[in-house]
Amino acid sequence: MAYKKIEQFDEETTVKLAEHYYEILKLLGEDPQREGLLKTPERVAKSMQFLTKGYSEDGAEILRSAMFKEEYQQMVVVKDIELYSMCEHHMLPFYGKAHVAYIPNGYITGLSKIARVVETFARRLQVQERLTVQIRDCIQETLNPLGVAVVIEAAHMCMQIRGVQKQNSVTTTSAFTGAFLKDIRTRNEFMDLIDVKLH
Repeated sequence: MAYKKIEQFDEETTVKLAEHYYEILKLLGEDPQREGLLKTPERVAKSMQFLTKGYSEDGAEILRSAMFKEEYQQMVVVKDIELYSMCEHHMLPFYGKAHVAYIPNGYITGLSKIARVVETFARRLQVQERLTVQIRDCIQETLNPLGVAVVIEAAHMCMQIRGVQKQNSVTTTSAFTGAFLKDIRTRNEFMDLIDVKLH
């Protein structure tokens, strides 16, 4: 049998959210009974549950699910991790990429788990600054490495399609612990590897 992905949504949450989105459509001046909008409240209710699924996920548990003893003590870098999140101020998307590194101190984790940790914290209502720190702290507290580095580059639709409407602006945030914080050479090596300059 071919691989099949099944999405599951909480039925009660879906119904309640759909009721609110039905009313929102009316408040916006739309007719939620017209053909094109009949299923929109339910679709949006499911979409929002997916976009905020990180609330039901545990980053530390994800890392521990593939945590192995290993004496390797050089930098491990996972870069260009795509991320999609929702700005908590306007509930509009921001999107970009995360670069994550850590220096093991007796334990390593599966490489995909780093990307999953990024996904877990991104799939919540966020600000980029907090997202950067949450990813860093989760890895530091769970793996207890010699250091963690996180850099996120993202474009924010709340700046692109409303308000100031600056299409090409990119926001860069960074957060470091341990060796990346104390040793400029280690931090510079990481920045060179991900090819990002902090201004």
